[in-house]
Amino acid sequence: MKQWLIRAALALVAFLAVFNVFLYWLMTRPPEQFAQGVARLPQPMMMLSPFPVLWNSARGGTLQLGDQAPDFNLSTFDRSATVHLSQNRGVQPVVLVFGSYT
Repeated sequence: MKQWLIRAALALVAFLAVFNVFLYWLMTRPPEQFAQGVARLPQPMMMLSPFPVLWNSARGGTLQLGDQAPDFNLSTFDRSATVHLSQNRGVQPVVLVFGSYT
């Protein structure tokens, strides 16, 4: 009985390790692939992983505090022009707002 419990515990630990490695790999895929993969997983399976820790590690990026922001292009709200970060670097402060206030 004791050996059976040890084997079951080791099998569970091995399964969790493989599942978390798979989930981490899935998180490094492009958003469309990640969404397709997660959609196929049963939701209770997601509770078996430290999701926020894996997500922050997989999607954290390489920027460090004090690094220069990478250049990007965005359309204005009315889509009449395109704004380039590099055009404003050193000229004026740039504030990015994500989300909604409604």
